[in-house]
Amino acid sequence: MTGPATPGKGNQGRIAPADRRVRSGEDFDIIIGFLGFWAAVLLVVTVWMEVTAQPALGWVLGLLAVLLAMFGVFKLRQRLPARTATRRN
Repeated sequence: MTGPATPGKGNQGRIAPADRRVRSGEDFDIIIGFLGFWAAVLLVVTVWMEVTAQPALGWVLGLLAVLLAMFGVFKLRQRLPARTATRRN
């Protein structure tokens, strides 16, 4: 069944083909958030290591890798449609 769900019964685990593509876009949003969190953490650690005059090359390279991954995910995310799903009460 790919049509609208019966009122009051939910979608019972079935996802219409059009909704699957939107959902995959939302999955990219989750990945972007995850990478963004770790980029912020690595930025704070890198700045701290620089301020305290400790070696920070490894932290900088890790931050660079996360930022490059975020850039790649952003580029992939642009190919998918905008989020259209909304929360319903």
